[in-house]
Amino acid sequence: MQGLAMKAILVTKHGGPEVLSYTDVPTPQPGPTEALVKIDATGVNFIDIYFRTGLYKADPPFILGQEGAGVVEEVGSEVTSVKPGDRVAYTGIRGTYAEHHAVAADKLVKIPDGVDTKLAAALMLQGMTVHYLTHSTYALKSGDTCLIHAAAGGVGLLAVQIAKMRGATVIGTCSTEEKAANVRAAGADHVILYTKEDFVARVEEITGGKGIDVAYDGVGQTTWEGSLNCLKPRGMLVCFGNASGPVPPIDPLRLAAGGSLFLTRPTLNHYVATREELEWRATDLLNWVRDGKLDVRIGEEYPLAEAGQAQIDLASRKTSGKLVLIP
Repeated sequence: MQGLAMKAILVTKHGGPEVLSYTDVPTPQPGPTEALVKIDATGVNFIDIYFRTGLYKADPPFILGQEGAGVVEEVGSEVTSVKPGDRVAYTGIRGTYAEHHAVAADKLVKIPDGVDTKLAAALMLQGMTVHYLTHSTYALKSGDTCLIHAAAGGVGLLAVQIAKMRGATVIGTCSTEEKAANVRAAGADHVILYTKEDFVARVEEITGGKGIDVAYDGVGQTTWEGSLNCLKPRGMLVCFGNASGPVPPIDPLRLAAGGSLFLTRPTLNHYVATREELEWRATDLLNWVRDGKLDVRIGEEYPLAEAGQAQIDLASRKTSGKLVLIP
């Protein structure tokens, strides 16, 4: 494929969706330890917006995207773990807003029979995020109560289902009655419409004033203070995203005053740092989908050329479920 061009979404400078350029770039060649993947579907995530705007650092020009699935076309000379024709999925390697991607073979996970490639693409980043949040950052157990913000989004709907698998009582927040129906269908015990209710007051009412064990907050700026106020003594706030903007600096004494609270800002890379961890999380998720235990909801599909619109729709928080690009 040397010399052939492919279509990709290139960030030429930091800014709004208008800086995304649908253009021809050289098709990459796999190195000795890499595989060339023909991408069938790409997940759209807030981290893509953070890189586009410059909140997360990367020097333009670069190809966006952190999550993809497709078919191996070529492998490097040292690769034995995958072969041409294998269906694979992966996350954490920038460059998936494209028709092809050269990926380190040890980052690829084979997609089991019975799992659609699009669903695998929709699952990797958000699914493994939810897995580490619920199994490792704060390992939910029967009897725990958790708060999940933006519960109708791609992460949220997965988090509700997996938190219920862990035996927790789940309180989800969302903005509309339509979204609330999706959150209830995913298994949430309580749903709060933050557009109509004070979620802190409702959590206090739901828990009888005891508070919650953990708040999973991917919204950030507009919710983090309320999330802290929902915690029981020694509860944990897990800030894992900045959908409404970054959380401001916090005085550690605020945690003491709230009841010796815990605050963490985790990222996926630190929770799939080894091949064993990656396989544990990805295998759990893909098997749950195959066995019908986990419902992955794809909200919208967009042609690759419409990546800007997909990001606009994601940022509006009007979508429900996962957004995917189809090259």
